[in-house]
Amino acid sequence: MKARVAVAGLLLLLLTLASLGVGAASIDLRAADGWTLLVLMESRLPRTLAVLLTGAALAVAGVVIQSLVRNRFVGPDTAGTGESAALGLLAVTLLAPAAPIWAKMVVASLAAMAGTALFMAIVRRLPVREVMLVPIAGLILSGIIGSVVTWIAWQHDLLQFVATWLMSGEFSGVIAGRYELLWVAGLAALLAWFAADRFAILSLGDQVATGLGLSSRGVMRLGMVVVSVVSALVVTTVGMIPFVGLVVPNIVARIMGDNLRASIPVVAAGGAGLLLACDLIGRILRHPYEIPVGTILGIVGSLIFLWLLYRPATHG
Repeated sequence: MKARVAVAGLLLLLLTLASLGVGAASIDLRAADGWTLLVLMESRLPRTLAVLLTGAALAVAGVVIQSLVRNRFVGPDTAGTGESAALGLLAVTLLAPAAPIWAKMVVASLAAMAGTALFMAIVRRLPVREVMLVPIAGLILSGIIGSVVTWIAWQHDLLQFVATWLMSGEFSGVIAGRYELLWVAGLAALLAWFAADRFAILSLGDQVATGLGLSSRGVMRLGMVVVSVVSALVVTTVGMIPFVGLVVPNIVARIMGDNLRASIPVVAAGGAGLLLACDLIGRILRHPYEIPVGTILGIVGSLIFLWLLYRPATHG
């Protein structure tokens, strides 16, 4: 296991260095001239950090929401959370277009929390044994909220904004000063690690959690805050990113089991590595132009998800 962790860490380091070296501008990382430092500090480093923070936070948010609903086929992008965040952003854009970015973040987070709460309320009414109804309900809810967002945006000629929030998922516009809110998403993911044992107990069921003296409602609220804040900040900054919060927790769970305290750091590293690799692919295929990472991840993530569905678990 230690050897695997070391290899994974080395691979993530190599991807990070490659991300710093790839771009439209030609620079030499071994040089220390003013042009190289300008490109690194204003563009390459902020973009790489944004990708790492987004991938890690989304993967951890996936672990949290899967624990809350006790279903492996759910992610932040399939539970209506991202669409709800976009609805909150759209409301702020229409009602208070001059609002500061922190106000938009708060409104988007509250809207995402409301959407997540609605999804969980729906899940609670589904038959326990019908496992596949949970992701289907999430997809239906996402479609309904997304349709509402699109209709309102069409009425007010704001479809371009909605496309940026829900359909792009790309980092080409990330520069210094336009990604720092993602550190808040990273802190939310860190909060999930501190509460990992509580989420693990909650995943066993409300009765088990209550019998062990755990306030299931309190842990549920904490998990909703983590998922909502992460989703809202990612949608606000770079747009919705698919599959990270769905496939990475499943892969890590097959290798490490359900020990969330030990697996959440690996999940975060896996999400960061997967998103960084897809971002690099999108930047290299049409260099010096880019393919949005959401497009690349949509293809790669769907293939990984199909592999997870058809390959039986070997752990335990």
